[in-house]
Amino acid sequence: MLYQFFETQRALLSPFSEFAAASAKLYSHPLSPFTHTPMAQRLSAGLDLMHRLAKDYEKPEFDIKTVEVDGVDVAVQELVAIEKPFCRLLRFKRYTDDPAVLAKMKDQPTVLVVAPLSGHHSTLLRETVKQLLKDHKVYITDWTDARMVPLEVGPFHLDDYIRYVQEFIRHVGGADCHVMSVCQPTVPVLAAISLMASAGEATPRSMTMMGGPIDARKSPTAVNNLAMNRSYSWFENNVIYRVPTNFPGAGREVYPGFLQHTGFVAMNPDRHLSSHYDYFLDLVRGDDDSAEAHRKFYDEYNAVLDMPAEYYLDTIKTVFQDFALVNGTWFVDGQQVRPQDIQTTALLTVEGELDDISGAGQTRAAHDLCEGVPKAHQFHYDAIGAGHYGIFSGRRWREKVYPQVRDFIAKYEAAPLKQTAKAAPVKAAAKPAAKRTRRA
Repeated sequence: MLYQFFETQRALLSPFSEFAAASAKLYSHPLSPFTHTPMAQRLSAGLDLMHRLAKDYEKPEFDIKTVEVDGVDVAVQELVAIEKPFCRLLRFKRYTDDPAVLAKMKDQPTVLVVAPLSGHHSTLLRETVKQLLKDHKVYITDWTDARMVPLEVGPFHLDDYIRYVQEFIRHVGGADCHVMSVCQPTVPVLAAISLMASAGEATPRSMTMMGGPIDARKSPTAVNNLAMNRSYSWFENNVIYRVPTNFPGAGREVYPGFLQHTGFVAMNPDRHLSSHYDYFLDLVRGDDDSAEAHRKFYDEYNAVLDMPAEYYLDTIKTVFQDFALVNGTWFVDGQQVRPQDIQTTALLTVEGELDDISGAGQTRAAHDLCEGVPKAHQFHYDAIGAGHYGIFSGRRWREKVYPQVRDFIAKYEAAPLKQTAKAAPVKAAAKPAAKRTRRA
């Protein structure tokens, strides 16, 4: 009933939001006589803020039309490389008439960015993609809002996520590509590459893991503590709801986006309250640049998606309660996940000093697991002064983190790792039937 109540509330607020937006323009448009009345600027600012607090936020666009490569502006076209029920693999194709730049782009590394399926849309990584496009061919996973996936398509588990990642890796080049995972996907991406290595399949030249819960026991944050201290049944009974009838996915069990958004805001309520008040003051002062920066951030931050219930619950149990990856007890399709089998994929981990989502040491834990990768080809970078979003967006990403990622990828594009010893693929232990992953 909670989901239905939320949708009813949203429908009721929609006309009010539009009325507030129109009224705000009435008191700010230069041709309106009301613009010259006392307190018009404050009235307009207050109504604009009400509009933004009440409006429904749709999925934003990447909106990357051009990017600078070697000092030349090149056109960018967003293409769908693979379309699956729960995800689209997007490619950002670059075009130019400059022969020298075109030749350079053809030789640049291919990077698969695995975006989080953890509440926000993949457009949250817009800056990540835009920066990468300067020196790389870029693909990204664009996860579908579960409420838009018809029930007859079937469930989507964490195991299915891993299969998607493996299929995408093979499509973009397999052993000739580089993989970057941000936050939540660090765990399933490491599992996907581990299983490929165990099967004797070629693995990517490098993997970059940024701010993810590889070992959530290290420096647990508020997010980790919630997942670890509540029982599996608590999550089943308290945060899982069925999609209402007005969406294509009617009847599907999901962890709703609006609940996730409430949790995001509850983590730092004072910061958000202060930000909205500053926005009001910026409108009153006529500081259009600051006001637009606020709009851009919250247009992205307030746009959330529903996650498939089975995927969300699998993640809670596997990553935050059983710690199956670090304990060596994770099995996918009966095969054990063995990061130690990875030998020819270089590893870079990145953590933010002030990250309040994935604590210090959680991502770095990947180095202990990937013991098959020579230590000389394992690297770690601490982004000083960066929070969770700062490691992949903003000034610190552009000026500090990205150069590290770029140079790491370039190193293993030029000189990929070779297998140290020719040996038969390790046959992973079969999982006992009694411990098989729960299916819906």
